[in-house]
Amino acid sequence: MATMLICYYSRSGNTEKMAEEVAAGAREVASVSVDLRPIGEVSPDALLDFDCIVIGSPVYYGTMAAEVKELIDKSVEHHGKLTGKIGGAFASSGGPGGGNETTVLDIVKALLIHGMIVQGDAEGDHYGPIAVGAPDERSRKECHRFGRRTAELVAKMAR
Repeated sequence: MATMLICYYSRSGNTEKMAEEVAAGAREVASVSVDLRPIGEVSPDALLDFDCIVIGSPVYYGTMAAEVKELIDKSVEHHGKLTGKIGGAFASSGGPGGGNETTVLDIVKALLIHGMIVQGDAEGDHYGPIAVGAPDERSRKECHRFGRRTAELVAKMAR
């Protein structure tokens, strides 16, 4: 069975709500085991145990939270060992123009540097789901769809 980690940092609870919706969508794919964890419960070594790693962060000054960056910085000890795994990112901000896309892209860049595979979206949030404030209906749907699509990809790659 393919394995998927969805990890996130959330101070206000908005990014956590997004993570829960991503996990709900991913759990629709029966051949994928989904593990949902706050970023503080994820060690760099744990990243090696999953076929797919999805990271969510609130936007802080146009980029990811320090807690997310800390995990990415520590993951350098496994550089080259995450190659071929599936990855993805999502973000929440306090306002429109708050840096959602730059945050998602900063996380995606780190995943690509690790050699991971990131699937874009031609229809929805192109780089990964975003929310402004608490996730609204549109954001929840994007998160759910993103989780399902990412799990479908990891299941396909695990065959």
